[in-house]
Amino acid sequence: MNRNSGIFLLILILFCACKQDKEGCVISEKVSGIPLELTIERLERPLFEAESEEDIAYFLEEHPYFSEMYLRDDLYPSIGHLVSTLYGIPKDTLMQELYQEVNTNFPALDKLETDLLTAFKHIKYYYPDFEVPKVYTFVSGFTTDLYMDNEMIVIGLDYFLPSDHRFQPPDLPKYMTDRYNRDHLVPMIVTAISSRYNKTDLGDNSLLAEMIFYGKAYHFTQAMLPCTSEEHVIGYTPEELAACYANEDFIWTQLIEQEAIYETNPFEVRKYTGEAPFTDAISPDAPGRVGRWVGWNIVDAYAEEKDLDLVQLMNEKDAQKIFMNSAYKP
Repeated sequence: MNRNSGIFLLILILFCACKQDKEGCVISEKVSGIPLELTIERLERPLFEAESEEDIAYFLEEHPYFSEMYLRDDLYPSIGHLVSTLYGIPKDTLMQELYQEVNTNFPALDKLETDLLTAFKHIKYYYPDFEVPKVYTFVSGFTTDLYMDNEMIVIGLDYFLPSDHRFQPPDLPKYMTDRYNRDHLVPMIVTAISSRYNKTDLGDNSLLAEMIFYGKAYHFTQAMLPCTSEEHVIGYTPEELAACYANEDFIWTQLIEQEAIYETNPFEVRKYTGEAPFTDAISPDAPGRVGRWVGWNIVDAYAEEKDLDLVQLMNEKDAQKIFMNSAYKP
């Protein structure tokens, strides 16, 4: 098959041919029984429903870490300036409309709380030192989609309105905003958390190292969200994922024939793993980030071949070792 021919078979295969069937998924009692609690606090409401600047000032006093880290209060001449700025936001007609749309589409966050709590319990099971962060929601006017550190997660709900909604993030292309929805939200958060535990060799800048890094991240996310489908973990549509499986041999052959996996030029590496509507280096019909997907398959194969638990896998820094010992063969 020739890359220039633009042929990339888009075959819809049954998902029983994929890695795992998620129907009837059951969470282990060892995990579900871990005593953790989570309540998501909706910080957009005290902002948009404030009746005075005093209400805003009280809101900031009640949430000093949010004020410091998310609102970056140090960038304002004074707290008074920040208070005035925040108080003016709900007076903007479009911001008020955006807030109402968020309320309509997210009237309650029960499922989000449940899914996040499930993920946090799994992380706690594998990493007992993990501490549940405070989780807030906010409406930033498409300023920040997700803010995360060890102590706090802030979810910009305006970013996660339905993909056909008239309010869309102006700074993101459609191929990315299509996966900015509630089904992808928790996997996105867990994948970001995986970086804390994903040990890497900082001296290895090869495409292979990048592929393995993302492969470990997705393996981690799938382990923490075992009832979540693969397409929601990686952010592919069912059709894109099915096409990848149907053409796995072709994708791998292209990577080998182009001697791409040992490429270290960051611009070349990005062609295979960077955000894009398609992976043109493989085929114009291949979905973007396909190198990450191959990396995930290699990591899964390595973990199975060596019978490794999650912590052992995440601690392995050597991408070459993972690849050579994976026995990966499409």
